[in-house]
This record gives sequence, structure tokens and C-alpha cells, in this order.
Amino acid sequence: MSENKRFQLGTIGALSLSVVSSVSIVICNKALMSSLGFRFATTLTSWHLLVTFCSLHVALWMKLFEHKPFDPRTVVGFGILNGISIGLLNLSLGFNSVGFYQMTKLAIIPCTVFLETIFLSKKFSRSIQLSLCVLLLGVGIATVTDLQLNFLGSILSLLAVLTTCVAQIMTNTIQKKFKVSSTQLLYQSCPYQAMTLFVSGPFLDKFLTQQNVFAFRYTPQVLTFIAMSCLISVSVNFSTFLVIGKTSPVTYQVLGHLKTCLVLAFGYILLHDPFNWRNILGIFVAMMGMVLYSYYCTREGQKKASEASVQLQTKEDESDPLIGMETGAGATNDVALPISPIGKVDNDLRARDYNR
Repeated sequence: MSENKRFQLGTIGALSLSVVSSVSIVICNKALMSSLGFRFATTLTSWHLLVTFCSLHVALWMKLFEHKPFDPRTVVGFGILNGISIGLLNLSLGFNSVGFYQMTKLAIIPCTVFLETIFLSKKFSRSIQLSLCVLLLGVGIATVTDLQLNFLGSILSLLAVLTTCVAQIMTNTIQKKFKVSSTQLLYQSCPYQAMTLFVSGPFLDKFLTQQNVFAFRYTPQVLTFIAMSCLISVSVNFSTFLVIGKTSPVTYQVLGHLKTCLVLAFGYILLHDPFNWRNILGIFVAMMGMVLYSYYCTREGQKKASEASVQLQTKEDESDPLIGMETGAGATNDVALPISPIGKVDNDLRARDYNR
């Protein structure tokens, strides 16, 4: 199997794992918070990260991946920034209506596109931009029900969007810059994310819920769901870093909206949540946007791969003195020109960054 085929299969596997694990953990957490009354989201997230780190440590001990240390300041800053972004998203939900919080999540994609265009000189075609607009319109129709604004909530939402965008862009750029895998990056940054939330979580949760996480009555049923949530989170955290590393932050956000549509559908089927024509129309429009996005990304990825192949073939021809001699361009005064080195083609051109 060619390396390009293996990469494509790996990307499909990462996307599938992310969708399945994320939808599973949302349903599990919804039962935990809505049915059992455990509403301490930030603290629960810190437990998720601690379990993820312990699981990765066991995997390292079993030699399932190699530890690759790199710039400590980058790791610490990245881990703390991720923890802060999660805390700000929870605060945004606490200070805003559900509808405005959904608008905050929708704003992450255009903000990411803007930041990558300005600071990383990424190019997004008109077709990609159009498909993203269709997607955001559909998700907005399906999820945004009310828009109650307040100054503090708006500031928190703005900070949550900015920190989330920067953290996800860093997830992609760090893996490329330092040549580390998603597992290696997650293993090194996880403790700092966990500690940030473990320290701040109880205070944020008490502020938002008016309850103390340590005074909560932990029944066997609650503990079972917490354990299930923590175990599923290992797959969620791993697949998040894997998807962003193999594709891009924008693709990860598009995938996140697919999860939202699936959660709405499964919520109606399994938990009998209310469902109306707005949800159906919104999901249909969003799915259209996702299909368009996938189509244009695939087409542009194939175009880049084709251009890379032509460029490689051209450089190989130029570096071969026999070809140059046959065409009369490889010799001057019966002396062959020196062979130039064959240029290396950047692996990222193999459809890795479809949407940038």
C-alpha cells in the first residue's frame, strides 16, 4: 500500500474515531448532568485529562509510542492556554443564553479562517468559503433559538473564541514545527491542561452552579457514569489532536458541527429530546454544507497532489544528465552539466491541509 493511501486511511480513521467518541461522551455527559444532577463540567474535564495522561503514561511504559521532549516553554504555554480556553467556554455558557453560546461556537470557524489568513498566509478558495457559509447557516438554524446579550457574557465569549482558535491552530503548527505526533504532544501538554482545570474547576463550578463538587452525593450510578465519561474522554482527547494534526483546525471545527447534528438526532431518538422543523431543516442544510466542503477539499487536495507530482517529475528530469544530453540541453562544449539534487516534496501537499 502506498504512503498516500495509508495517510488517507489514517485520516478517515481519525475522523471516524473523533465522531464516534465525541457523540458517545456527549450522550454520557448529558445523562450524567441532566438526569443525575452532576453539573460540574470544568472539574469533570480536569478528571478527563488526568485519566488521559495516566492512560498515555501506561502506553509509554508499554512502548506503544516514543517520548519526544521539545521546547518546554511551548509545551507549558500550550497546555495552560488549552485549559484556559475550556474554562472560558464554560463561563461563556454560564453567563449567556444557550442560543448565544451556540453562536459563539459558530464564530470559531470564521475566526480561525481569519487568523490563519492574516498570520499564517493560508489561502481559502471561494468554494471552501461558500461551503463553510452553508454549513454555519444550517447549524445556526438547527441550534440557535434565542440571543440574549449582556456585556460580561459577550466579553467572555470573545475571549473563549480567541483562545480556542489560537489553541487549535497551535495544535496543528506545533506538530509540524517540532515534528511530534499527536500522541507525543498530548502526553506532554496533558498535565498542564489538567492542573489548570483541576485548580480552577471547583471554583468555576461553584460560581456557576452554586454547588460544591466535593459535597455532592456520589452514588454508585453517578460514579459509574463518571468512570464511563473519563474512559471515553481518552479517545476524545487523542482523536482531537490526531484530527487537527492530520487535517487542520477548520476541518476539525467542521467535524465538530457534524457531531452537533448527530447529537441532536441521537438525543431525539435515544433521550426523546424535543425536535421540530427548524432542527430538521438546519441539519439538512448543514449536511449539504459538509458535503460541499468535503468535495471541494478533496478536489483541491487532488489538484495539489497532481501539481506536486508534476513538479517532482520535472526536477527529476532536470537532474538526469542522460535526458539532458538527449534533448541537447544537458551539455555545453561536450561537458555535462552538474547534477542538481532532487527536490523533496512537502508531505503536507498530499491533501493534509485541504481547507487552508
